[in-house]
Amino acid sequence: MTSTVDARPPVPFDPELAAALAALQQRRGPLVFTAETLPALRASRGEEELSLAELTRDGAFTVEERAVPGPAGAPDITLLICRPTAVVQTTGVLYVIHGGGMVIGSHRGREVGEMLGLAEELGLGVVSVEYRLAPENPFPAGLEDCYAGLVWTVEHAGELGFEPNRIVVAGASAGGGLAAATALLARDRGGPALLGQLLLCPMLDDRNDTYSAHQMTGLGVWDREANAFGWTALLGDARGGPDVSPYAAPARATDLSGLPPAFIDVGSAETFRDEDIEYANRIWRAGGQAELHVWPGGFHGFDLLAPEATVSRIAREQRLPWLRRVFAR
Repeated sequence: MTSTVDARPPVPFDPELAAALAALQQRRGPLVFTAETLPALRASRGEEELSLAELTRDGAFTVEERAVPGPAGAPDITLLICRPTAVVQTTGVLYVIHGGGMVIGSHRGREVGEMLGLAEELGLGVVSVEYRLAPENPFPAGLEDCYAGLVWTVEHAGELGFEPNRIVVAGASAGGGLAAATALLARDRGGPALLGQLLLCPMLDDRNDTYSAHQMTGLGVWDREANAFGWTALLGDARGGPDVSPYAAPARATDLSGLPPAFIDVGSAETFRDEDIEYANRIWRAGGQAELHVWPGGFHGFDLLAPEATVSRIAREQRLPWLRRVFAR
């Protein structure tokens, strides 16, 4: 029997985005996330990785990969470290956590290129962390990798030419969820003081039961079924149950006070719309700062998948002024 929520009509995609999505799906087919398709999905995402030469942005950055200590008892982690060549004084850092539903993706993915564009405008460095993926490495492995990389970056900021107290954690999708969780962990462990958190369509709620999750089932590039796969890979049978940690699913946090200012954006036509709006609302209720953008007709990750669409360009343009204000503090 179809529920009232399931029966409600979906939000229509922006016309430019709908055309781009149709072309994308015709070219590569719909993305289906299962244990059987996961190896091929990882391989296809690996083909999209940016080379170290591309990451220099024609000499704007010096780029290196460095293995650094991971969490206690765990393997080393790899950090991509990008330092602006034109900046002689210490500078701030975007600490980037890649997306991929907790199960795919890389520290050299396309979203890192987008963050480098913002960093170049502001004279910032970029550090991108390679964290362990689920299901081979369930929670808290990936998050602890992200946190260990952040702590290492702060502790070695002087030799890298960075200012240790001028760091914004940033990520899209699963990376946005991990960035939000990293900010919670830093607060609760008395760890690095963060200037802000840039959360782009963040994956925050393992319960997967919001109105928008039901409303957009079967549509876009990351729907309710894909979301269930990602969260189950991370949490196993605990997904959706009463005992999920807020560090796994930040929407579970009961206290959002004392967090750095947040920038949250999301499409109106995607699974994460309602959980992201609610997260911003709860930050405000706790007396914090959040800037929220809900882009009309945007599907998940629209600005990366359809970068030339008008709404994609407008969405990207809003991030720079927020970062400029945050780093001016």
